[in-house]
Amino acid sequence: MKIVLAYSGGLDTSVLLSWIKDTYGNAEMIAFCANIGQEDELKGLNAKAKKTGASKVYIDDLQAEFASDFIYPMLRAGAIYEGQYFLGTSIARPLIAKRMVEIARAEKADAIAHGATGKGNDQVRFELTAAALAPELQIIAPWRDERYRKDFPGRQAMIDYCDAKGIPVQASAKKPYSMDRNLLHISYEAGILEDPWYDSFDPTKNRDYFTTLSVLPEDAPDKPEYVTLEFVKGDCVAVNGKSLTPLQVMKTLNKIGGKHGVGRVDMVENRFVGMKSRGVYETPGGSILHYAHRQMESLTMDREVMHLRDSLIPKYAELVYYGFWFAPERLALQAFVEESQKNVTGTVRVKLYKGGLYVAGRKSPVSLYNPHIATMEADPTKAYNQDDATGFIRLNGLRLRVNSAVNGAGNLSKSE
Repeated sequence: MKIVLAYSGGLDTSVLLSWIKDTYGNAEMIAFCANIGQEDELKGLNAKAKKTGASKVYIDDLQAEFASDFIYPMLRAGAIYEGQYFLGTSIARPLIAKRMVEIARAEKADAIAHGATGKGNDQVRFELTAAALAPELQIIAPWRDERYRKDFPGRQAMIDYCDAKGIPVQASAKKPYSMDRNLLHISYEAGILEDPWYDSFDPTKNRDYFTTLSVLPEDAPDKPEYVTLEFVKGDCVAVNGKSLTPLQVMKTLNKIGGKHGVGRVDMVENRFVGMKSRGVYETPGGSILHYAHRQMESLTMDREVMHLRDSLIPKYAELVYYGFWFAPERLALQAFVEESQKNVTGTVRVKLYKGGLYVAGRKSPVSLYNPHIATMEADPTKAYNQDDATGFIRLNGLRLRVNSAVNGAGNLSKSE
């Protein structure tokens, strides 16, 4: 049997690689690691995976594809889950699973395997992607296998297993939380964060915690910084006058936003599997893009198109969060998003200051804002006749007057 494993080189996936190999009859294991912006976590993975039992190792740099084909389309949709979460982990999983499927087919593998737990969202995201792209592949999820949970009831059992097998892992003391990092964000959960009363913004406790990509607001510069972003059809193509690829935009804005403590979120969210979970997120570049993109839309997008698109944001965000990136309904929504973005072109200037984002100007060659029409002074274009509002209001009030005549107007201060 040949199996492609999502591999990071840490304790968990090192144990997984060896355990799956043994449990599935000395299976041929192919380790795959996607470089989506983890940075230091990728060092020495090739040698470590082979020493652990992998016959072959793929370490693929997917950062450019992640930025252009996953992050940017999602940003064009204005997607944000439950009003706070920029979907950094969610949007990375379909890309990783897609590449696993490609490797599995190229290697003629029988199955793909992952180390997502049976309590989280990632198991769903990986497997729904596989179902959409390669339903013929088997899925191996050890955390849903009672044999695996019995063998490894805790972290110490994993460390002992690695020692016995000669698996090269660094068994350091467990962090007081778990982390997941990529180009768009870093997330923290579990451990000390399982208490929703714990203050992740407290500078007396957390200068060494939750500050991987951004500083705490108290530690941000005392002077604000202005950034200009140029958009073409909903995509940011330049920062501060310099043309950049989507990957370069993300890296540039992560650095700028992180310096000013922008994009820090602490929330309790609803997982797809049914439970609530508390997470802390740093999304400096993504939060700047999301905010600036909205400012560009406010100038260039038709009202009814905007309102219709906005009504679909919760659904789009749910589809990403739940793992339905390759589902037909997400693709259908994306087609509408692309149509809505055809005139979202122009420049936005934002001010960053101690964790805050503020608009400092926006302009566009296709702006729908007409100062001559909007002015409170005399309208030289005569495009708007204030007398017309009388009939407009009368017609819109007709049903209210009829309802009042039939049902009475005396129930405004009473509840039934």
